[in-house]
Amino acid sequence: MAIKLFQPKKNRVLPGFKLTLGFTLFYLGFIVLIPLAAVFWKTSTLTWLEFWHTITMPTALASYRLTFGASFLAALVNVIFGLIVAWVLVRYKFFGKKIVDALVDLPFALPTAVAGITLAALYSKHGWIGQLLTPLGIKVANSQTGIFIALTFIGLPFIVRTVQPVLEDLDPELEEAASSLGANRWQVFWRVILPMLTPALLTGFALAFARALGEYGSVIFIAGNIPMKTQITPVIIMAELDMFDYAKATAIAVVMLVASFLLLLTINLLQWWTNRHNTTNLA
Repeated sequence: MAIKLFQPKKNRVLPGFKLTLGFTLFYLGFIVLIPLAAVFWKTSTLTWLEFWHTITMPTALASYRLTFGASFLAALVNVIFGLIVAWVLVRYKFFGKKIVDALVDLPFALPTAVAGITLAALYSKHGWIGQLLTPLGIKVANSQTGIFIALTFIGLPFIVRTVQPVLEDLDPELEEAASSLGANRWQVFWRVILPMLTPALLTGFALAFARALGEYGSVIFIAGNIPMKTQITPVIIMAELDMFDYAKATAIAVVMLVASFLLLLTINLLQWWTNRHNTTNLA
């Protein structure tokens, strides 16, 4: 007599894979894919010559260099200092730690326009910080330096909040084992800790970089919007929209979209390779 063994189904918080998957695809399509498709559709109303002329305007090319360069540099600086902030919050106990931890999230909660006005007031010629830098010949407001500071301000939380939980989950025994084998502090950090943090750092870098590319509110007040010098790409897009030239605005937006996608894809592939390399080494 055959005895059938029944295995109970695993309990799921959200039952119904097909239903939840269908809702996920519908939500992503409605929120993400349809607006992006509309951008490409509106751009298609231009001829190829008009499209090429729009995206290669001298002001547009200058804005690409400034936007991508400042965003990349700000994200790179945030990787370094964000790692330090996350390390302090995880590894040390000190008075006011909760306040410092809450301040990290301030750029998330603060409206970007308020952040831009505040930074412009602080770094202007007569601002609290600007009046100290002006005698030294350092100009922040209405300069590319101001753009870099604004993008660094809004990108820092992405690095800290991405690295912080990974640091908290690191097993201290790995560091103790490396130390017992004769490794000094720098060797423990470079060869044990940093490889484990690299995927999180790459993720935080990608998030901060992508956030900086589309930033508008916190930059417009401190940049000065000088064509060919301090004019970022989102400002050019807004200028075209103000003139109701939607096709040109979407054409420049398509360039930003494609470039951002390729850069983020490259970072994700690098992150995947790093995860695989670390897994192989641990095995």
